[in-house]
Amino acid sequence: MNLPGVAFGHDWLAGADRYHDTLEHLASWGIVAAAPNTETGIAPSVLNLAFDLGTTLDIVAGVRLGTGKISVHPSKLGVVGHGFGGSAAVFAAAGMPARLKAAVALFPSVTHPQAEKPAAGLRVPGLILTADSDPTNIRSNAGELAAAWRTATVRTVPKAKPGGLVEGFRLTRVVGLPGADRSTQKVTRALLTGFLLHTLAGDRDYKEFSDPEVVLPKTAAQDPDAEPVTIEDKVVALLKG
Repeated sequence: MNLPGVAFGHDWLAGADRYHDTLEHLASWGIVAAAPNTETGIAPSVLNLAFDLGTTLDIVAGVRLGTGKISVHPSKLGVVGHGFGGSAAVFAAAGMPARLKAAVALFPSVTHPQAEKPAAGLRVPGLILTADSDPTNIRSNAGELAAAWRTATVRTVPKAKPGGLVEGFRLTRVVGLPGADRSTQKVTRALLTGFLLHTLAGDRDYKEFSDPEVVLPKTAAQDPDAEPVTIEDKVVALLKG
């Protein structure tokens, strides 16, 4: 009874079924996890997915789950998203600022409209995971989100593959996007679960997961003196291949 709950947003050209093991991992730690299987086409709407994340939270917090013996506490809610879904999670959080206790963007990617503007107004505790290759990745907006979202903890996962959280084979591999990566999945699930256990469940044993001053295992410290990467830098990196 009264468990924490999250709505999970998928990446571009992926569906909810591609995150089964991640959702199951969260559930095994007592976090109810639900994912809308919408906006899975080639031209999805980030705003529609954000709305669907909110609807998903309405469902999990409003009805008894399973055989009627599982319930979600309405004050222990969060949104999580990967890639395209990471930016959708930001829009969802901005649309219900007083309702959420946490929001997470896992290797977020650029969307239209951009998620940086709503991120600037967020006051909810957040987590942004980024790969060491993201600063020059033209698809990534992790750096821009981090600069705008003042209440977010930013963690870099060295050697992570931003698209590697998606499970199974992806047709997008033919255009150069990575497929499933077990190492990325393992580290991401651990960082995500610890953060949610502290922020949603209030478990102080995991408080370091939401402390930006703490460098956790399998993550790299942020460089406070690093120069911001411009769009020109990303284009040059893309051309160099």
